[in-house]
Amino acid sequence: MAVCTADAMKHWQIEQVAWNRFDPAKVDPAIVPLVKAAAMVERNGTDYAIYLNNVFASDPDFRQAANNWAAEEVQHGDALGRWAMLADPGWDYPASFARYRAGYRLPLEADRSVRGSLTGELIARCMVETGTSSYYTALSEATEEPVLKDVCRLIAADEFRHFKLFYDHMHRYLARERIGLVRRLRIAAGRVTESEDDELAFAFHCGNNPESVPYRHDRCIAAYFAEAIGYYRFRHVERGIGMIFKAVGLPPRGRLSELSAALAWRLLQRRRRRFAARLAG
Repeated sequence: MAVCTADAMKHWQIEQVAWNRFDPAKVDPAIVPLVKAAAMVERNGTDYAIYLNNVFASDPDFRQAANNWAAEEVQHGDALGRWAMLADPGWDYPASFARYRAGYRLPLEADRSVRGSLTGELIARCMVETGTSSYYTALSEATEEPVLKDVCRLIAADEFRHFKLFYDHMHRYLARERIGLVRRLRIAAGRVTESEDDELAFAFHCGNNPESVPYRHDRCIAAYFAEAIGYYRFRHVERGIGMIFKAVGLPPRGRLSELSAALAWRLLQRRRRRFAARLAG
């Protein structure tokens, strides 16, 4: 009988990327530090799978799905890391990731969701996949470097499938736990605000600063977002709001979604100005 491995479940393989098409003349220097940070976070998918396996210990189907998801996340990190080493030949992706793993750890000993329910855990995962799908779509459309464009396009498609994966399992648990709309909204909003925590800031530090430079959270998170937000366009935010609404049980299209997208766009631009001012200060 054929054995179905995580590798076989991937929608693409890193070796299939046309790495020989890399064009250094089309690399945007401002995008390289962002890709380095993203490589750290994506590569850490193995630890997330350990956490999810602990939390969903009684659900073998979801545990297998989480392991397949993690294999794709690791591949995302490796593809981004490989591209960053082409863009910056002096950068050591494995060494940077080793620093990241040594300094940032998930609660791997947890056996219950930090979200208070399994439905909440899956809503939080939907928020992450919404953000990453939108982000890699924005990077793919912004960059002129052909290899990065292709890699980001492939990752964005994976992240959209991951959203559907967690969304489908979330509905299964929602039928049992029946948490209300207000609580679902609170969980979603809480996970969005966590984008400014150490996970991303420390990844930016390890990817872009030598070991001799002390880690400063405020400086790193500001440097990341002041640049990253500039690659978004309104259509990316609009699509993301639709996905968020769908995850929490609101109509993804309609007047409320349109108003929320317009507000989110204004808040995003304000956020970018805030981070830019923090850097300048």
